[in-house]
Amino acid sequence: MAHRKKNRNVGIIGIGQTKYSSHREDVNQPEMIHEAVQLALDDAGLTMDDIDCIVHGNMELFEMIYQPDLWHVIGTGAYGKSEFRITTGGTVGITLACASDNLVASGMYDIVMAIGFEKLQEGHTTGGITNMADPLWFRHLQTGALTGSGAYDVINEFGEERAKKASMMYRIIMDKHASLNPNAHRSFGLEFEQMDDLIKNSPKLVGDLKLIEMCSQSDGACAVIFACEKKAKALSKKPVWIRDHVTVHREETFFIFGYDEKYPVTMTHSLAAKRLFERNNIKKPIDYFDVFEMYDPASWWAVDWLRDFFLLKGDEHLKLVENKDIMIGGKMPVNPSGGVIGSNPIGATALVRVAEAALQIRGDAGAHQIPTPVNHALASGFGGTMWTVLMMLEKELNW
Repeated sequence: MAHRKKNRNVGIIGIGQTKYSSHREDVNQPEMIHEAVQLALDDAGLTMDDIDCIVHGNMELFEMIYQPDLWHVIGTGAYGKSEFRITTGGTVGITLACASDNLVASGMYDIVMAIGFEKLQEGHTTGGITNMADPLWFRHLQTGALTGSGAYDVINEFGEERAKKASMMYRIIMDKHASLNPNAHRSFGLEFEQMDDLIKNSPKLVGDLKLIEMCSQSDGACAVIFACEKKAKALSKKPVWIRDHVTVHREETFFIFGYDEKYPVTMTHSLAAKRLFERNNIKKPIDYFDVFEMYDPASWWAVDWLRDFFLLKGDEHLKLVENKDIMIGGKMPVNPSGGVIGSNPIGATALVRVAEAALQIRGDAGAHQIPTPVNHALASGFGGTMWTVLMMLEKELNW
């Protein structure tokens, strides 16, 4: 999407989230989805009659169901309406947001509802991921979403002691944020005084990636309603505007036999950030944005990725964590919601980043609301074949 090329501006006018948990045995999939849909409709003051189109997504087949949207119409309200089904890996949720923005901006529809969900207790996540990989070419990736490479990279660059403390510091901060979010799946009441003990005694998954540092799998759904500028202003007292978004892919098969120092790999995070910020004339993103809802599958990756997303140099990203500048009330609050480490209903996870960023701009995040005004927010998604999606949200239409 080229900046300033939209036919129409698009605003978020409704947000609905379920409680995220390891098991939702009290509801089936359509019933769980309906909870988020009804909350979004109530938030926007609308009914399903006002919705022109539904964009629906999850990690298809993770629950062992093909074309789940056909069953889910009794929960989504999509019967008789236009609908799109999208699956793009861990990025599903934010791809739903991008598609919804494009559908409204194009003029095809005035009001679109994006719905992301996952009910992972009914399937097998790692089994689903590993079966999507070729057993020969991808044999080194058969751990599924688990990898210790992030830990290896940070340790190799900054030393074992500092790297491990930065990762665990990030993890504890996310737990403190999640404890303020009533929808969060995991909040343990972790304290900074426990850092050394957690580093030493938390069970390891792969390499130096520990169980406490990795995201879980969650059940839950999120729904976000997008509207054209005319209807957004008429229907909402505080719409949140979609300024721009970018998607960058990298096929990992190109590098499966190792990286060549002559051809250093550029992470899709930094490439996406550079493209997005350059075309929106943002010189210092760390100063421009008031909050960042980042797709952080593990604390090791999160610490490392902060440098890519904000185009930082040296150890500036580590200092953000070490100085607790990423906490609510800090210089650059990251994931006041608790992030992916706090809740991970995969098909909804990246949409939750958009929803939570929008709630911060509206001032409606409740106990995990940032105390200072939030005018500019950034949300990210990561997954698929190592790809990144970034979305910018604004309080005012002033670009």
